[in-house]
Amino acid sequence: MSFRNVKITVIKKLETGEIFEEYAGEQAKPSCAAVKVGDEFVSKNMSMPAGFCSWAWADIQRDVVHISLGGEFPWMKEKGVMISCCTDGLRPVLFKLERL
Repeated sequence: MSFRNVKITVIKKLETGEIFEEYAGEQAKPSCAAVKVGDEFVSKNMSMPAGFCSWAWADIQRDVVHISLGGEFPWMKEKGVMISCCTDGLRPVLFKLERL
């Protein structure tokens, strides 16, 4: 079975405003410090790319695997594409996944 590579692009970093203010500790930053909008990574053989956040990987891995194996998401406009996210409730990050 062959696996396709998947490009992972950071497309948006969200800030949660009043939720962050109410629940975050003093050392917490209001935006994810692990990635920048526009950062790109490539998953090869369904593996976590070097330098990618392991917490975010735990959240998006199933979508990466699905795309890598040729799966589709019928609600998406473009085949081989999915928008997935890190589920950090205080600092969520959106990723565009693209089958290469």
